[in-house]
Amino acid sequence: MTETKPNRTKRRGRIFPEIQWTLEQRAQYEAESEAFYQRCKPIFDKVKAELIETHYNWYMSVEPDSGEYFIDKNLEVASLQCREKHPGKLHYAFRINETGACGRI
Repeated sequence: MTETKPNRTKRRGRIFPEIQWTLEQRAQYEAESEAFYQRCKPIFDKVKAELIETHYNWYMSVEPDSGEYFIDKNLEVASLQCREKHPGKLHYAFRINETGACGRI
């Protein structure tokens, strides 16, 4: 009796090959992302000290144009609250802790 091996197809290339940026496009995207972060960070820093005591490791979504923020234990819920109140606007998510980072490196 012989064993048969399954025929697997190999992945070829990237999933989204149309997102191939030039160095200039990549630099522009990173600059815009950093500028948006710098608009949201002061709002987070202003309320971080008082929220860190009561809502440690919760999530906070910030909409910088209005200065409003939404907090919840769940990241998706905080983001959804922000999107419902400000449809079509970008928001930035922070974690209410010492660094404000949402994940690990």
